[in-house]
Amino acid sequence: MRFQQHLDDAMAAATPLLGRGRVADYIPALAAVDAEAFGMAIATVDGEVCEVGDAGRAFSIQSISKLFSLVLTLALGGDAIWERVGREPSGSPFNSLVQLETENGIPRNPFINAGAIVVTDRLHSLTGDAGTAVADFLRAETGNTLLDTDPAVAVSEAGHGHRNSALAHFLASYGNLENPVATVLSNYYAHCAIAASCRDLALAGRFLARHGVLADGSRLLTRSEAKRVNAVLLTCGTYDAAGQFAYRVGLPGKSGVGGGILTIVPGHGALCVWSPGLDAAGNSVAGVAALDAFTTSTGLSVF
Repeated sequence: MRFQQHLDDAMAAATPLLGRGRVADYIPALAAVDAEAFGMAIATVDGEVCEVGDAGRAFSIQSISKLFSLVLTLALGGDAIWERVGREPSGSPFNSLVQLETENGIPRNPFINAGAIVVTDRLHSLTGDAGTAVADFLRAETGNTLLDTDPAVAVSEAGHGHRNSALAHFLASYGNLENPVATVLSNYYAHCAIAASCRDLALAGRFLARHGVLADGSRLLTRSEAKRVNAVLLTCGTYDAAGQFAYRVGLPGKSGVGGGILTIVPGHGALCVWSPGLDAAGNSVAGVAALDAFTTSTGLSVF
């Protein structure tokens, strides 16, 4: 398949939407990001990498990191994490406290903030440093030894993370944290503030297109576990717009308020797009349009 041409066409389809939406200015360190930036890359299971636009430019991956904290927790700790976090779409904003109270401190899924905080807590117990574990994994899969947490973004998030603090204390009040709240939040901000490019994330996500097999040929997840992670990505990975995303794009995906969206094309590869302007749900406006154009032109979706 001529992926380069399809990426070029997807960028052309998204270009009229560049600058639409709003950057994540509630995190001050992200407020100055160029709203008209755009990048897109695909890494195939056969080793091909194609890219367009600013695909090599690092950005704050934010909630995309929640995918990697989850898979590492599953790989190291097994299915026990599902006793502490659900697998259902939330239908509520990603930082909502409402469901935690009505559902006795069990977050609806691992990709909303409350669920990701629980996963980070478990990963920290398994590794001793959840933030470093995610960064190490990304460096290993991408070959990018410079990939790391952006400390300015992490500090900015921590300084304005009152809602996340409330979520973490609420979880702790229900006994759903193993480590001190401050420790868990520090690790959570560390992996959310990792800076990586579309190329990096496409390479890092490719193992899910290979049914759990890493770049070096070793297996991180069983085929069944990889299938289930992709299922949760499809139903829960794009905040409370997962149904709309499935309707338009038709791929498992995880978005972040930094403007990135990482999607998996099972059996083919991983595809990442970045454009900072966000819609009301927190998903990239131009990014969703580009992915829509790509899956429409290629016919590659899970449907």
